[in-house]
Amino acid sequence: MRSVQYTAHNDIALLETGLAFFPALIAAIDGAQYDIYFETYIFADDDTGRSVADALGRAGQRGVKVRVVTDWWGTGHARSTALGVAFAAANVRFRAFNAWFKRGVARTHRKIVVVDRAVAFVGGINVNDDWYCDYDPGKRLPAPRWDFAVQVRGPLVAAIHHEMQAQWARVGHLGLMKRIGLFREMRKDQAQEGDKPMQAAFVVRDSLRNRHTIQRAYLHAIGHAKKSVLLVNPYFAPGHKFRKALAIAAERGVEVKLLIGVGEIKLQDMVARSFYPKLLDSGVEVYEYRKTQLHAKVAVVDDDWSTVGSSNCDGLSLFLNQEANVVVKDHEFARTMRDHIRGGIADGVMICREDFEHVGWVRRSGYEVAYFFYKMAMRIFAIGYA
Repeated sequence: MRSVQYTAHNDIALLETGLAFFPALIAAIDGAQYDIYFETYIFADDDTGRSVADALGRAGQRGVKVRVVTDWWGTGHARSTALGVAFAAANVRFRAFNAWFKRGVARTHRKIVVVDRAVAFVGGINVNDDWYCDYDPGKRLPAPRWDFAVQVRGPLVAAIHHEMQAQWARVGHLGLMKRIGLFREMRKDQAQEGDKPMQAAFVVRDSLRNRHTIQRAYLHAIGHAKKSVLLVNPYFAPGHKFRKALAIAAERGVEVKLLIGVGEIKLQDMVARSFYPKLLDSGVEVYEYRKTQLHAKVAVVDDDWSTVGSSNCDGLSLFLNQEANVVVKDHEFARTMRDHIRGGIADGVMICREDFEHVGWVRRSGYEVAYFFYKMAMRIFAIGYA
């Protein structure tokens, strides 16, 4: 299991929603001279998707080596086929991740772009319109989807580029021995570059190489928290270790606040709510974000630890999804992240322990039944999830 390795002297900017992300992304693509590696879960056929596809096509036509990977399930078969045709005409190479589940059930849920080995983007933002629901593209949202990404410059970009090169090879037709060799190479730790600002790490997760790496980074930060833990996630169904770490932090006097997305998947909401009573009893503050679709997977601990990425706090992601986060150790970045999260909490609805005293036994039983079946599924499919 790979440990989290930090590099120093990075310049990392936080990008909130597509309003900040897509202009920065397209500007970087339009400025590319050598190569672009691009990976996403959803690449929609809307104005946003077409603007990004056009930028990638322009880069390919002017001779930039462009490599694009989208998830076959997340993007859809018809859209993947159309992208393949359009990109081929623009001299852009395209691969759909795990089409028709030929390589099991794994999905790439990562959102990563590297341009000229000089700038990278990592986060949770798919290539689709912020104003429309990502699981129902015909449904307009009451406010833009709330999500984040980071723009990275500095030594960390090399690690992200290395991972993207490997992913492109893995998604292609790679022989067994080459796959084994690549697997061994990618398990090696990247060299650390000292203890200087701005420190950051690129952390990936999948069901084989780094199954617990992102969770372990969270647990280490929460376990060492002295002042505060602010965590935002749309799908909150973590294992026992994660929930216990949050509870213990709150019990020792750390301010622990969870902002959780609701309203997307009813069963998911029921599972999350089954955890509320014990979390609230331990002193954890829980808020539900109902302003619009929450898609952000971010956290800040104390004054100098933050993470932004694609990793949900649930066992299904652990079992199915390849994920990627950037972890940042920097006071100014943490302050910025904290301000954004507190703004989201202000838009949320605080959940009180008294709320559950008025919940009927039918609904309470439903929460427990939902959690029971979720736990059984995780024990069967996500071995080692705790």
